[in-house]
Amino acid sequence: MKTFVFMVPVTNLLRRSCSSTTISRTIPLTVHCNLTFTKSMSQSTSIPKKLDRVRDHGYDNYMEVEKKVRKVLKFQSLILSQPNQTVPITRLDTLVRPLGLGFKQHEAGAFLLKLPHVFDIYEHPVQRILYCRLTRRALAQIQQENDALNAQIPDAVTRLRKLLMMSNTGRIRLEHVRIARTEFGLPDDFEYSVVLKYPQFFRLFDAEETRNKYIEIVDRDPSLTVCAIEKVREREYREKGIDAEDVRFSFLVTFPPGFKIGKYYRIAVWKWQRVPYWSPYEDVSGYDLRSLEAQKRMEKRAVATIHELLSLTVEKKITLERIAHFRMAMNLPKKLKDFLLQHQGIFYISTRGNYGKLHTVFLREAYRKGELIEPNDLYLARRKLGELVLISPRKAKADKELVSNRRDEEDEEELQ
Repeated sequence: MKTFVFMVPVTNLLRRSCSSTTISRTIPLTVHCNLTFTKSMSQSTSIPKKLDRVRDHGYDNYMEVEKKVRKVLKFQSLILSQPNQTVPITRLDTLVRPLGLGFKQHEAGAFLLKLPHVFDIYEHPVQRILYCRLTRRALAQIQQENDALNAQIPDAVTRLRKLLMMSNTGRIRLEHVRIARTEFGLPDDFEYSVVLKYPQFFRLFDAEETRNKYIEIVDRDPSLTVCAIEKVREREYREKGIDAEDVRFSFLVTFPPGFKIGKYYRIAVWKWQRVPYWSPYEDVSGYDLRSLEAQKRMEKRAVATIHELLSLTVEKKITLERIAHFRMAMNLPKKLKDFLLQHQGIFYISTRGNYGKLHTVFLREAYRKGELIEPNDLYLARRKLGELVLISPRKAKADKELVSNRRDEEDEEELQ
């Protein structure tokens, strides 16, 4: 794997080659006054804009499993909503049509047959027709995830507080949080179990002008304004002895295999790493944002904001479409995909998992070989379902034969 981490001191030769004349020839700089980021980002950044996206198969393979898991979750919700938590196979095609899975006739049943560790298809003893229900292992995984979700509610409260504190006004639409509740580890009824349960932290109100519900932070806690990247910098400084000036405003950058790193690109990234910026939790409404320096700071602040947003998620990933819901509230650029492609060493965008219709953004530093470096209980419970999906159907057949043989042996012992 070809990696390059730009958190090390550079040589004097690199410093001399990084002259303003060289950079101006290779990377044109223009200034656009854009206080609210409603237009495209300015070209004041020193990192080239037009970069080809390089695929990283570790993340794409992760999303291929997620594609199956998403379908499984919809089937699970369907089965659990039925009487006795069972579904007759003859009604399956009709019931799954509103789910938008794109199955043709009889394809839904064939899909369930491929996942015997998740779905149990059996013959009804009286009606003599095939029914489907969840296996014990699937039910145990659901219970494990629910237990993990309830156990981390205090952490979810902190994540929601930090999310609101990153907003310009300290408030975010309730619907936008509801759409992204799974990523932030919030329960389905978070409006009651989190927002209304903790009035010392949150306030729920209806906006008079739009009639939309909003969640507002009650009190800003200064202890929560420490970003995740600041902890990474401190660790890099202490463990690797990196020069304080080089690490002060830098991000951990690891490029995907096959990413071409040219001489001038390295210089541009080094210069960008040293650009100061305002914290995502800092109020910038009182600053004059018309200067070139302010534009640079705001662009790097947008990177820090998305970095912190991903750090607040349970699995350190979220879809690009859901990040867009927070764009206006957090001063993010309008063309989010193009902006993130400028920083492929920090983020990775995968189009796998939903036929290219969704773009999933990963925080690169949080993953290694397709696995979360610092897993939590909720992440592990969700991954358990992915493991059940990946188990071969042959393994299920062998397990059934093994259980059957054990029962036969027990029956013989009783007869003796």
